[in-house]
Amino acid sequence: MSRVQDMPVYQQQTIEISAAHYNLWRRLRAHFPLPFRIPLSGLRSLALIIDRHEWVCVDEALNDMPVICWDGFDDKGRDALHLPVRCTLKYYHFAAAKIQVDVIEKMQQAMQDKIRNAGSF
Repeated sequence: MSRVQDMPVYQQQTIEISAAHYNLWRRLRAHFPLPFRIPLSGLRSLALIIDRHEWVCVDEALNDMPVICWDGFDDKGRDALHLPVRCTLKYYHFAAAKIQVDVIEKMQQAMQDKIRNAGSF
């Protein structure tokens, strides 16, 4: 069940996620138990929850209320690992677009660290 299923969306759009970000998520998903929570240092009380079907940035001070969500990854028939993947980006806060890039960068670093610290698999 989705964390954001019944939450009202402020704005949504279809975007492309880079292959590097998507492929890191696939590796994490295949080798570690999910959900995986990433504290977003420097972004107040925000954390990113990586799950099987979505990435949700939440405000921990507001009982994990969603701020941004990436879901609906369109990877059906994907046969080229270097190509970006389309998904739906949902904003639940009017200022969410301002932190979107920081969240993705911190997510990438945290996933790389988790995989690196686990050794080879």
